[in-house]
Amino acid sequence: MTAGTASGAAMLVRSLEAEGVEYLFCIPGAKVDKVLDCLIDTKIKTVVCRHEQNAALIAQGIGRMTGKAGVCLVTSGPGCTNLTTGLATANYEGDPVVALGGAVPLADRLKLAHQSLDTVSLFRPVTKFAAEITAGHGIPEVVAAAFRTAEWGRPGSAFVALPKDVMEGPAPFGHPGPSPRPHLGCPDAAAIAEAAKWINRARVPVLCLGMLAGTPGVAAAVRALLRNTPPPVVCTYQGAGVISRDLLPCFAGRVGLTHNQPGDRLLDAADVVVTIGFDPIEYDPVLWNEGKKRTIIHIDSTPAEMDVDYWPAVELIGDTAATVAALAAQLAPRTAVDEIAELGAAGRALNEVKQQGATHNGSPVHPLRLIHELQDMLPDDATVLCDVGSLYMWMSRYFFSFEPRHFLTSNGQQTLGVALPWAIAASLVRPGKPILSMSGDGGFLFSAQELETAVRLKCDFVHLVWTDGFYDMVKIQQDPKYGRHTAVALGPVDVVKYAEAFGATGMRIHRPDEIAPTLRKAFATAGPVLIDVPVDYRDNPKLFQTVQGAGVH
Repeated sequence: MTAGTASGAAMLVRSLEAEGVEYLFCIPGAKVDKVLDCLIDTKIKTVVCRHEQNAALIAQGIGRMTGKAGVCLVTSGPGCTNLTTGLATANYEGDPVVALGGAVPLADRLKLAHQSLDTVSLFRPVTKFAAEITAGHGIPEVVAAAFRTAEWGRPGSAFVALPKDVMEGPAPFGHPGPSPRPHLGCPDAAAIAEAAKWINRARVPVLCLGMLAGTPGVAAAVRALLRNTPPPVVCTYQGAGVISRDLLPCFAGRVGLTHNQPGDRLLDAADVVVTIGFDPIEYDPVLWNEGKKRTIIHIDSTPAEMDVDYWPAVELIGDTAATVAALAAQLAPRTAVDEIAELGAAGRALNEVKQQGATHNGSPVHPLRLIHELQDMLPDDATVLCDVGSLYMWMSRYFFSFEPRHFLTSNGQQTLGVALPWAIAASLVRPGKPILSMSGDGGFLFSAQELETAVRLKCDFVHLVWTDGFYDMVKIQQDPKYGRHTAVALGPVDVVKYAEAFGATGMRIHRPDEIAPTLRKAFATAGPVLIDVPVDYRDNPKLFQTVQGAGVH
């Protein structure tokens, strides 16, 4: 290489530094070894993972908790195909991720060469952006486009293919620096006034908070609106944490998956529904709005995904936090929320179910008792990361979180195995704070090999394994349909021995009175701690009463 040039890999790494990347999660390989060599001399912390899907999920956790794209790097062929679930999950759940994948030299990409694969075509349907770098001088442009697309508007995933010869070949040494992020403004005044008019003359206007209501600025704006002009509120599973403790009187709980929750009573009574940061993938409109003749107001940074059952009368598209603040200024004072009968009924129903938790004794442990104990002992700044399965329905309905992006679950794709990788992410971006992740015994082994990564990184978190021996969320849907179940039984796993085999700590809960002392001991223990807890899922059929269609996992 001549003076004034560097390798493409060096330019790629320079571009990552310019974007402020702190961590890169990777699986090594020959197609990307030049990139890995260049990373050694930077401040970017390279974390070797045990599976590419988990590398993408850890990056997704970083993206959801910080708002800045998490980054992963994998090699060609199966290294890239193993990313697809993680990138699809991030893309459909509004989390920024940039994935970098090795590729064969440009001259070989149309041949049946070793590990040749058209990865751009592979990832285009499940990402916001997919491109291949074809020349050294284009590296800063492609990387900037990937980060801008992943983080801007409704966040999602981006993929960049890295041909081996481009990474090893020359690239211009200069770099333009960090790429700017566009800033949206408010919608026009007439649209805001129209939305305010609909809300002011409604009998029961209801706010429905979605996944992007949890971004810090939007959450602050929503809280300010509710403190000044409190309409009743529901939120989706991914909208958890926007409602603070002082705002509980106007909160009817979370909604999603099945139309049988206390918050659905309020949602059914609404004559105006104001969605903030909501995507229909969170709660299918056919379940909560089919045939309804009421006004929908859509507030977001991107236009609504039009659906016959989700047809907004007003769309306020722009900076969501600024839009909520501008709308709040035009809302008239309202009757106290405690006079709205439907809100009171929803609140009483929620409290009744939650209070039952303290009365459940015996072993296995009832989910409501476990949730009751967790609610009592976890501080508001704890991060709770919940895998998919029956446990995520119980937790999403009845475990309250009071800080945005502190209760995380996979609702859009319902991806098994997210919790432990996200716990690793949380331990990196929220060091010193309590971190509790959890999975069923089915989802646990989807990503449990990453426990070695957590031990190596000296991550501090506690992971609960809810054990019952089945893929229970599937089982309880098969039983009423067929009168029997199949392909859902699991063999036993000794969670304590598994933890110890990886150098982590293993514990076991047998009875409800052991929950709190065991958790206190676990949180006082350095490094990752796995806790096995047998659960009593006898009441799971109640979760699916009146379920419609195929909207669940």
